[in-house]
Amino acid sequence: MAAPIAFEAPSIQKAWQAFLQHIPVVLVIWVGSIVLSLLGVLAYALIVVLVSATVGTSDAALGLGAVLAQLVQLPFTLLASLLSVLLVAVPALYYEHGEVVTIEAACQLLTRRFWRYLLAGLFFSLVTTIGFLLCILPGLAVALVTPVFVNRIFVTDMGIGEAFAQSFQVVYRSENGLSFVGLEVLTGIVVAFLALLTCGLGGVVVIPVASFFLQNVAYERGLLR
Repeated sequence: MAAPIAFEAPSIQKAWQAFLQHIPVVLVIWVGSIVLSLLGVLAYALIVVLVSATVGTSDAALGLGAVLAQLVQLPFTLLASLLSVLLVAVPALYYEHGEVVTIEAACQLLTRRFWRYLLAGLFFSLVTTIGFLLCILPGLAVALVTPVFVNRIFVTDMGIGEAFAQSFQVVYRSENGLSFVGLEVLTGIVVAFLALLTCGLGGVVVIPVASFFLQNVAYERGLLR
């Protein structure tokens, strides 16, 4: 059973207060994700340069360099993505337990069940990609399950497939599911607008605030318990 705070009426003010309590861990998540992404780009460029210098600049050599560079960059990309997911997982844990998530707690969380979270992320990314390839709408439908799916993965012991199936069901078949989707889309539009208006810098704040808000909404409307 989630903490009582999770079932209070959601508001932007409450989401903002929750964000202020989690500024240290949110900053670490952002900085860590950016650093890992930059390291991945640097590693990619370095491999391409090394291959070009040792093998040559023929089309075959450049192709080989690109493949090797992508393989070297992949771990950095996976780690950056996993760290970014904490922007959704931290609000989930906060409303589930009613306690502020510290940097230490977040690090322990990732290391304790690293492979579960990594496999869940790969699974969700694969399903979302297939959805977009088949048609844009199925991909969007899967993507909108993200807040509930991440919650189930981080706060329960459900299997990955079971967590996805339950998340999809409560979002699209429960009484308040579609209203949650509508609010989620509206929130996404507002977040995108504010981020665009500030050349992306506003996203550092509005994205985690939106995550806290949507987790509160999901609990309050009965999608999460």
